[in-house]
Amino acid sequence: MTSPRSKKFRTAAGTAVVLAALLSTAACGGGTESKDDKAGAGFNAATKGVINKSDAKGGTLKFIGTQDADSWDPQRGYYGFMWDFARYYTRQLVSYTPEPGSKSTSLTPDLATGLAEVSDDGKTYKYTLRDGITWEDGSPVTSQDIKYGIERAWAQDVISGGPVYLMNVLDPKGEYKGPYKDKSKDKLGLKAIETPDEKTIVFKLPEPNGDFEQMLAMPAASPVKQDKDTKSKYGLKPFSNGPYKFDSYTPNKSMVLVRNPEWKKDSDPIRAALPDRITVTFTTNADDMDNRLLKGDYDLDINATGLGQAARAKALQNEDYKANLDNPQTGFIRYAVFPQTVKPLDNIECRKAIIYAADPKSLQNARGGPQAGGDIAANMLPPAIKGADPKYDPYNLLDGKPDVAKAKEALKACGKPDGFSTTIAVRNNKPIEIATAESMQNALGKVGIKAQIDQFDGAQTASVIGSPKVVKDKGYGIIIMGWGADFPTGQGFSQPLVDGRFILESGNNNFSELDDKEINGLFDKALKETDPEAAGAIYGEMNKKVSEAAVYLPFTHEKNIIWRSSRLTNVYTADSYNGRYDYASLGVK
Repeated sequence: MTSPRSKKFRTAAGTAVVLAALLSTAACGGGTESKDDKAGAGFNAATKGVINKSDAKGGTLKFIGTQDADSWDPQRGYYGFMWDFARYYTRQLVSYTPEPGSKSTSLTPDLATGLAEVSDDGKTYKYTLRDGITWEDGSPVTSQDIKYGIERAWAQDVISGGPVYLMNVLDPKGEYKGPYKDKSKDKLGLKAIETPDEKTIVFKLPEPNGDFEQMLAMPAASPVKQDKDTKSKYGLKPFSNGPYKFDSYTPNKSMVLVRNPEWKKDSDPIRAALPDRITVTFTTNADDMDNRLLKGDYDLDINATGLGQAARAKALQNEDYKANLDNPQTGFIRYAVFPQTVKPLDNIECRKAIIYAADPKSLQNARGGPQAGGDIAANMLPPAIKGADPKYDPYNLLDGKPDVAKAKEALKACGKPDGFSTTIAVRNNKPIEIATAESMQNALGKVGIKAQIDQFDGAQTASVIGSPKVVKDKGYGIIIMGWGADFPTGQGFSQPLVDGRFILESGNNNFSELDDKEINGLFDKALKETDPEAAGAIYGEMNKKVSEAAVYLPFTHEKNIIWRSSRLTNVYTADSYNGRYDYASLGVK
């Protein structure tokens, strides 16, 4: 999700922003379809530029997926694909440039007329809103709507699960209680945001944070109209200020978006809004989904987690199918994490025993091998983030094989020489994760660690593994998950995973519940640095402290093989969306 960031060149990110700098050779724009465009365009073509360029409107864009979003509420959603899809019905002050590859990571104005006017001390950000920005009922989007939407994130007892960066930056002492407990008449009592009129919004940061404007590009900074806020139910039918609005939604089954007639193209420089309708079908059968994609029943996988093993092999061996495949880097690290509240994983030596006993090559193969799974990862900081050192390998994971001798030494040191029992938690709708869990189960068994696998509902991630209480009650000693940077810095990738101040009662991502004062302090130190290189050095130090804590076993720096139908137009992969296709630019023939 990353490229170098400075005050002159600003980059943005999503649930994670892709770390690899994919080459781009064309920019997205209007125009008619080229005579040279072939039906499938060619293997990996969408990672190199725009394919099937067209400004033609109409038709139905058909998504399918095996997992619904954690929430379609902009303040609650944290899945990367939700951030990409949410641009159909949400807008932010600033967003990501609609261009291929690494060009997509630069920030561009959206609801605002320009990027922020930033004060010399880095504490004040001022924006002016565009003309013609409206809600689906035709009323104007105001600065107060934006403030209210951001304030909703403070209502963690009602609106939980989304990123909390803005809370921590704007209200580090936690003094504001959210709009539902706000005693001011207009429910706009957050002092750090000022709205002197309906078209001006000013943010006052207690301390400077070089990543602040990137935080405003997240869906969590989307406006919400107060009289349309249904609180915890808002994700069932968000009120749109984008080019599409909700027509119907049945969780875990289907969704239909239709055009928002009140949206004005001349007020929105980002969204192409080409299809007339956008449908999403959810299924629990991943193999069936892959087969239906290859048959042409659907256009693309909304989750973009890649074709399964059977379909991948079939598609790669057929030249016609292969021409519809792309192999982007996603910027995600796939890993196992060990909650320290679950015995005996509260003992660092027991955690080290798991790390040494695991088989890195087997785990890579379980995830699809080097092409479909990615490169073996040795630590928890992605290579393209400043401060990363891919060769830093304290547990010799790059050797690609288990270290049984060290695993047994660690078991003795933790008082469990004959091993112990634990439970691996894995999402039930991710066959690749189940295969990864089985690889771990097999390798751990060879040193006496008996690991049973518990498959939980992937749609309930925030309330299952995202709940420290549930994790402890269920005895989840190992959780298999993945993470990509929310924006391209050590803060954007690592802070939700390892900063103790980011541990949440629900929607938690610091599954290990690591709360180390020294690690937390390194984040504070890095955030004050204006020099990316200096900040990167601090994040490198932080990353080594995380490895020393032995709470993570990284598997791979992920790559996917994803499918695009021949019907799609304006197709390209975007670093700003984890190597997914830029959904807001897509059309259909």
